Amino acid sequence: MTSELDVVALIPARAGSKRVVNKNIRLLAGHPLIAYTIVSALESGLFESVIVSTDSAKIASIARDYGAEVPFPRPAEFAADQSPDIEWLGHALQRLSAEGRTWDCFALLRPTSPFRTSATLQRAWAEFAAEAN
Repeated sequence: MTSELDVVALIPARAGSKRVVNKNIRLLAGHPLIAYTIVSALESGLFESVIVSTDSAKIASIARDYGAEVPFPRPAEFAADQSPDIEWLGHALQRLSAEGRTWDCFALLRPTSPFRTSATLQRAWAEFAAEAN
């Protein structure tokens, strides 16, 4: 990790997409879409943890295969079509905090941005850190 702050990457990946069914695990160049976000986050060296929030056992299994943590399932009430991010974020951060896991800040990384590289994350972090100081 290159930061003085402890940072976690949180990746939302619910199973119920209506417009593109199973979009988070559909293959792109031989890998599930979510894999690109997980790998970029891990390779960036910025995050203490890379955590996926999902309501799907299949997505959880794939996320773990690519190196992410999925410490608990997302409850159905936070995985509906109209569920705002604040609900699943609050749930995840409260659960993790109850387990004694806390961070100074988090990055929300959507799996629907597969071309976001580790270098992009590092540049974004540098901009954020410069503003925070």
